[in-house]
Amino acid sequence: MRLRPATAALLLSLIVAGQNGPALVARGAPPRLAPAVSAQTAQAAAPLAAADAPFWTGITDAASFQRIEEARLTRARELVDRVVGVKGTRTLDNTLRPFDDALLELDAVGSQAGLIQVVHPDEKIRKAAEDLSQKASTIGTELSLNRGVYDAIAALDVKQADPETKYYVERTLRDFRLAGVDKDEATRKRIQQLNDELTAIGQDFSRNIRGDLRKVKTTREELAGLPADYVSAHKPAADGAIVLTIDYPDALPVFSYAKNDDLRKRMYMEYNNRGYPANMDVLDRMVARRTELANLIGYPTWADYITADKMVGTSKNASDFIARVVAASGPKADKEYDALLARKRQDVPDATGVNAWESAYYAELVKKSSYDFDSQSVRPYFAFDRVKQGLFDVTSKLFGVTYRPLKDAPVWDPSVEAYEMIQNGKTLGRFYLDMHPRPNKYNHAAEFPIRTGRLGTQIPEAALVCNLPGGQAGDPGLMTHDDVTTFFHEFGHLVHVLVSGRHRWVGISGISTERDFVEAPSQLLEEWTWDPATLATFAKHYQTNEPIPSSLVTQMRRANEFGKALQVRRQMVYARYSLAVYSTDPKHLDTTALYKDIMNEYQRTPYVEGTHFQTSFGHLDGYSAVYYTYMWSLVIAKDLFAHFNQGNLLDTEVSRKYRDTVLAPGGSKPAAELVRDFLGRPFDFKAWEFWLNKDQ
Repeated sequence: MRLRPATAALLLSLIVAGQNGPALVARGAPPRLAPAVSAQTAQAAAPLAAADAPFWTGITDAASFQRIEEARLTRARELVDRVVGVKGTRTLDNTLRPFDDALLELDAVGSQAGLIQVVHPDEKIRKAAEDLSQKASTIGTELSLNRGVYDAIAALDVKQADPETKYYVERTLRDFRLAGVDKDEATRKRIQQLNDELTAIGQDFSRNIRGDLRKVKTTREELAGLPADYVSAHKPAADGAIVLTIDYPDALPVFSYAKNDDLRKRMYMEYNNRGYPANMDVLDRMVARRTELANLIGYPTWADYITADKMVGTSKNASDFIARVVAASGPKADKEYDALLARKRQDVPDATGVNAWESAYYAELVKKSSYDFDSQSVRPYFAFDRVKQGLFDVTSKLFGVTYRPLKDAPVWDPSVEAYEMIQNGKTLGRFYLDMHPRPNKYNHAAEFPIRTGRLGTQIPEAALVCNLPGGQAGDPGLMTHDDVTTFFHEFGHLVHVLVSGRHRWVGISGISTERDFVEAPSQLLEEWTWDPATLATFAKHYQTNEPIPSSLVTQMRRANEFGKALQVRRQMVYARYSLAVYSTDPKHLDTTALYKDIMNEYQRTPYVEGTHFQTSFGHLDGYSAVYYTYMWSLVIAKDLFAHFNQGNLLDTEVSRKYRDTVLAPGGSKPAAELVRDFLGRPFDFKAWEFWLNKDQ
């Protein structure tokens, strides 16, 4: 998942609000590990200028963080004034350059504050980051509604400009209009108020999720079926009670492996009430304010507004896409559900249905009985440090880059590691790995931007924030295969942002493509986690060092085909729900009833009374109405992947072409053109449909 800072009003394509969302993660800070880089390459890498130092340089407390970021905000305001104050003929140097410089400063503040407010262990610094996010959002909204700046850019003569500059100016003017710059003064003032309020609402929504520290009490007996290392990590208190959290590392294994039905149900109830009841009112206010904002700009609903600059084009097209996916997955989803029910009847002969807290458990049992695969059997081959090194090695080979550790780089927590990506002796960018759980930290998995790269000015920086196993003394960090795919997925965003950070304008550099394309490169990189040859390079038993048997990988791949359609249907529940929430008149919106109706329509596992999934569905803030983008991107990713050498996924010929035509251009072209440049045609559904219907 790709997260952007909460400065939504700043030219929608550049800075888009983003919060947490579902991703499979697990538990524990890693030992330092040498990356895939030779000594010669490290020596050849050019040193960075002081101005390009790691972003946390010089920050020791909340005051120093505020001082550095406030200076950026002051400079951004001065640059905007410079744009408006130009006398005489408008040129790229006197108008577009200072405008882009202002975006560079605002992007840095919004991104850095957006990260720190959800990862820093110091509450004072997190609070300072929230305040800075609000200030950056306010200035960003002011800029997006500044008619003087809009008129200045519109006055530029770009007939002789290069294609990237022409596209940048065209897209910028469109985004100004989408922000409401062409409205009257009173309307622009209300738009400003709404955006400021929405920033604060989004922060409340995220904070309520992070701060909900629910517990589930259990006993050693109720942990029957769970992995031995899970059980040993949860010691009983003096009274024999064991306390589990609702974080992914504790919750997900319970759903998949716990034999005790009551424990699974208790965990399900708590897990699906995160943020409740506090976020019920927060969500209602969020929807109401966004609807008002869309109406002011001229759209009947927020769903209509937010899809206007996406690949999909309109909310109707998004709705039609969801309907197509629902229809395509129906027959196979029914078949898979029937298999779950049949397996449950071996335990409960008179069972008439499968409950939501039972689906993962019985899916595991079906995979064991029908495919002879136990997902726990691969964990010994996926120790965290080896997976990390394997990921470095694989992406190094595919994309022609290497990685250099920065052991002395300042970081926000001692467990965080810093690296640089190097290509042909030049530093492309810097990234941070914050990979294991700790209190008050973002509790899902995502890539956070820190600084967008710009040619000749600064290299890009980004952070990978996950909650994976490992990092504690004596803990090898045994990962599930889902954990491995999560790691590859999020690292795909890192590769994208670092490789694409060398453009003349920050506004088209980095991952600044349409939002419904953003996930495609990450979903594509997941494919290598299913490739036996790729896994053989790093998936080795943490005790014996034996490589993962090819027969076990074959079993895992076969078993993975089961439940695929049910998962697609689950994704469409999220997609339809997010679109429907923002297509409904807030006066008549009952978010619980709406979710119940959609879940019962799209899934045969019925809605569980007393749950409130929406209060922890962070995408309702960040992605808002456009959760469909995950499946839309997957359709594209499957089409892209079909053009790789299926007999040798480590063949670099296609991967280098993909790097240069899809990743490196960043947002310098519409996403549809990037895909067409690689495929030689527009993307289609054929590869996705083949994937969906494949049984083995």
